[in-house]
Amino acid sequence: MGTGTGGARGGAGGGGLVPGERWWRVLFLALASVSFLISLILLFLSAPRLRLPGVAPSASAAAASAIRRGPDAPPCLAYLLIGARGDGRRLLRLLLAVYHPRNRYVLHLSADAPDDERQSLAAGVVAAAPAVGAFENVAVVGNPTAGTPVGSSGLAGTLRAAAVLLRLHPDWDWFLTLNAADYPLVTQDDLIHVLSSVPRDLNFIDHTSNIGSKVPEKVEQIIVDAGIYLSGRTNFFRGTQKRPAPVAFKFFTGISCSLPLEGYFHSVICNSLEFRNFTVNNDLRFILREDPAQKEPPFLSREHYGQMVDSGAPFARPFWENDPLLDHIDGNVLKRWSNGPVPGAWCSGRKKWFSDPCSQWGDVNIVRPGPQAVKLHQYVNRTLEEAKSSSNTCRR
Repeated sequence: MGTGTGGARGGAGGGGLVPGERWWRVLFLALASVSFLISLILLFLSAPRLRLPGVAPSASAAAASAIRRGPDAPPCLAYLLIGARGDGRRLLRLLLAVYHPRNRYVLHLSADAPDDERQSLAAGVVAAAPAVGAFENVAVVGNPTAGTPVGSSGLAGTLRAAAVLLRLHPDWDWFLTLNAADYPLVTQDDLIHVLSSVPRDLNFIDHTSNIGSKVPEKVEQIIVDAGIYLSGRTNFFRGTQKRPAPVAFKFFTGISCSLPLEGYFHSVICNSLEFRNFTVNNDLRFILREDPAQKEPPFLSREHYGQMVDSGAPFARPFWENDPLLDHIDGNVLKRWSNGPVPGAWCSGRKKWFSDPCSQWGDVNIVRPGPQAVKLHQYVNRTLEEAKSSSNTCRR
């Protein structure tokens, strides 16, 4: 009866529905919508997906095996990038500015940085540089040292990072330490190209023995490393006397030296028969020394840009965080754009506004130096000539 009445109303009113039919129609449409959504989800799940870096071991092994090593191959550089609490983003930017698949990298945020900042740094590396997952050449220290510049913890962290690099990847030629205030003035293609013609047994380190008035400042002060004291790591250096130069290490890691990073390696190298004749008195950084009495160099600004770039030095310090000068260096010298690594010959992707050219790569054994490589080459040659003729050296 209800159906007949409804049919009659439909014929007269042009498609009206009784309440029961209306609910069935709503239910049918709802079920159809759900079925459509489920179909889309199944289609998405069955389609190929982008893998997170490091998920495919076979791809990583293939990428690593494609890198040529040895004296006839381009050099491999091992970087230690050091920062403190709040420096996570600065370290990520610095890594992207010096990244190359041939190199090795250890990122160290000191113990005062919270774990979530360290995790954000690791996640940022993965997101910004897909090549890291394939070449597995970047490590973020998960159990950091205190890392204070005054006292021995910074030196201990540097030695620890070098030991980690030697254990994981003993195939590097030079070990470079940069902190969050450093920034490169050349591309890695420039640097690798120029260093390919430099003897790999040379050590570039500011080892001048003419420290004069800095003796009380660097050596004679008696200090306690607050980082180690507060963390309770009083026996952190146990077993280190089995390593080379135990006397120097014991002196610089005790309470006798306030700035051990400015003396330990210099003392070891200049007092080592194996290394002292292979030193170059230059740490390859552009640093303003306007006032010799200043303990710390002044921060660099836009007015120093021309002087920096013309110097040919591969690195400079110190820079303020997020200084527009860094953007200027990115755009005019490194040709780095967006949030990706500095492009090099290894990047094979097309440069588009929505695509990072370094998200794809080709032969990482090829480098393509740019105009700044000419100035860098002149700078290195001048430095080597000065090392041969200067009396301010630890050679004997």
